[in-house]
Amino acid sequence: MAAGKKEKKRRTRLPKHLRSINAYAAGIDVGSRSHFVAIPEGMSKDSVREFSTFTDDLHKMSDWLTGCGITTVAMESTGIYWIPVFEILESKGIEVKLVNARHVKNVPGRKSDVLDCQWLQQLHTYGLLEGAFRPVDQICTLRAYVRQRMNLVRYASSHVQHMQKALFQMNIQLTNVVSDITGLTGMRIIKAILDGERNAKVLAAMRDRRCKNDEKTIARSLRGNFRPEHLFNLKQAVDLYGFYQRQIDECDQEILTQLATFDAVSDSDDKGGTIGEALQRMSGVDLTEIDGIDSNSALKIIAEIGTDMSRWKSAKHFASWLGLCPGTKVSGGKVLSTRSKQVANRAAAAFRMAAFTLFRSKSALGAYLRRQRSRLGAPKAITATAHKLARMVYSMLKHGMAYVDVGQEYYEERYRTRVVKNLKKKAKELGFELVQIPALEEETATT
Repeated sequence: MAAGKKEKKRRTRLPKHLRSINAYAAGIDVGSRSHFVAIPEGMSKDSVREFSTFTDDLHKMSDWLTGCGITTVAMESTGIYWIPVFEILESKGIEVKLVNARHVKNVPGRKSDVLDCQWLQQLHTYGLLEGAFRPVDQICTLRAYVRQRMNLVRYASSHVQHMQKALFQMNIQLTNVVSDITGLTGMRIIKAILDGERNAKVLAAMRDRRCKNDEKTIARSLRGNFRPEHLFNLKQAVDLYGFYQRQIDECDQEILTQLATFDAVSDSDDKGGTIGEALQRMSGVDLTEIDGIDSNSALKIIAEIGTDMSRWKSAKHFASWLGLCPGTKVSGGKVLSTRSKQVANRAAAAFRMAAFTLFRSKSALGAYLRRQRSRLGAPKAITATAHKLARMVYSMLKHGMAYVDVGQEYYEERYRTRVVKNLKKKAKELGFELVQIPALEEETATT
């Protein structure tokens, strides 16, 4: 009896991180033709099963998992093959964690579909996996429409290039005198050419009055070699461009319809209007008040991150998820690299594009971007400004704050005050006193 008690005392409890946190966890190795599913041993006759990717088999998989008492599942985000599995399992009430494949590194020698799903199940059992961010279903629907619109815009832009190529083959230098051939002047002239008009003066008279170049300059650019094969290529490119523009308009209507399904956060209950007004109604703030962010950028950002900022602990966590903050690669007390991590994040791309438009802005953000460019170069300056934009959007969505631009002059004055303060501090440390020259002081006061 005493020996038994002694034996009992020798037992030590496992550390918390090695205890079974998710006792009813499963792991799925997602594939294009079949999925391998692993569950804890003893719950079923087979601890690993293979299921086809057909919908009926996916329902059989979910029924088998629920029948075994599985409550949570971990799987890798492999291409787009995980989407049907995720949706079906989630509809059955199973918690699904989507795991980044780079975060699930197999130990040496473990590389097969069966071992992969078992490894996922084991890691998930001990709570060592974190699920990737996925917004609520309503935002996911909006995101699908917005991403489809982005694809349509990309397809349409390729046909604009085909139009330009056909014009160059005919030596029609329209792109040299018109900033955008898809604008009013450009499309009027191109459609007239396709209708059979060849007189350069008649074509040049179709210019919009706001066009910078006069009719004489435009007429010189419209004398070309109108070969039938090049006209045929131009016609097909114009038709395809028009088709995609109609598709984009149809997609915009679907986006407006989806935005109208969100509960109104602002005082306005108007579900119509523009996309910018609909975004303000659902989020309660106007993101377009921030310099560099227009309604299209705001739509892309909201469609990717949603309006619930509680998914991130702070603005710093949000910027880290976007990949817009400096990295921390330290070994042996030495900083090896501070480069931002590479992420394929559409929201981060929207923030970078918004920051890129601020180079000539007279706002405080524009002054900040130019200051950072002089210090770090353009690429890092864009990332730093995108980081600042992301923090502003986070604060506005989380706290309902309004953005107020303090102006370029205020930023420059703050920067000058900070520099002078640091110089005075440095001079004092070296035993000197920094004094402003009166002439410069008067000049500064007058300016």
